[in-house]
Amino acid sequence: MLRLISRLFRLLLLLSLLLVAADVYYVTHPLAQQSPVVDLEISHGSSMRDVSRQVAAHGIDVLPFALTWTARLTGHANRVRAGNYRIERGITPWGLIELFTAGSSAYVEVVFIEGWSFRRLRTALDAMPDLRHDTLGVPDADVLTKLGMNGLQPEGLFFPDTYYFARGTSDIEVLRRAQKQMQKMLQQAWDKRVPNLPFSTPYEGLILASMVEKETGRPQDRDKIASVFINRLRIGMPLQSDPTVIYGMAEDYDGNIRKRDLQTDNPYNTYTRKGLPPTPVAMPGMAALRATFNPAQTNYLYFVSRGDGTSYFSSTLDEHNRAVAKYQKSKR
Repeated sequence: MLRLISRLFRLLLLLSLLLVAADVYYVTHPLAQQSPVVDLEISHGSSMRDVSRQVAAHGIDVLPFALTWTARLTGHANRVRAGNYRIERGITPWGLIELFTAGSSAYVEVVFIEGWSFRRLRTALDAMPDLRHDTLGVPDADVLTKLGMNGLQPEGLFFPDTYYFARGTSDIEVLRRAQKQMQKMLQQAWDKRVPNLPFSTPYEGLILASMVEKETGRPQDRDKIASVFINRLRIGMPLQSDPTVIYGMAEDYDGNIRKRDLQTDNPYNTYTRKGLPPTPVAMPGMAALRATFNPAQTNYLYFVSRGDGTSYFSSTLDEHNRAVAKYQKSKR
């Protein structure tokens, strides 16, 4: 019995050594791929198994199980870094592991933040040295023409997110991807909307979502803020949103809103005009879109900032006035 166990042990040891040798041979030899260069985008949270399958799907002759097994054996399985990668013909499986765990240095990260205006977005693009600046100094209308969006207003049409591009990419391509992503996200939110909303098009929802984005101080209040605007639209009550007034003031805004500003009529003054403003006032993120198309079910018509980022919600004017006295007037 001991002799049999010894033979089995030696056999298993031999098989293990052969397996390791085969794997070493495999991971150090170039992979066949259909194209000379393959561009691949790895999203946040991807595992080595996800990545290996994605690589195979792009025409690179990799064995997903072997790549995943090797990554686990060497402690690299949980070190995949998101980014855009360029895979050139001749790379080995081990080269892929090193590439995806070291991160992409050939690409630039572009970050657009929720609540930014189109002007702020363009300023950020202009300041990125690794992009090609084909829109620098170009009027907004001409930028939209380059994107095939003639006659539209740019505000709110670009999705705030993190994007990865090869160094030297035109800023037009950055804008094009962000615009397509907004179309996609807006359509997803529209398709999942609750019935009987007081607006009839995705664009109107986008306008309202931009207001929700700018009014939200804490995420837990977002769907209730949306409900206030929804409830006001249903009864024909002015939306009375300060961010729209600020947007309408443009260069005249100095950090303060005065009584005369609330009384000066313009298309974006939601104190003097009922309904939605003509365009979004910022870039809403996905959370604001979801809240707008799926608002909380409330009777709230008012909200006021508590001063800590949260809001106090009221259903009546008397309750709202008491809240204003408590949270706002006491701070003056």
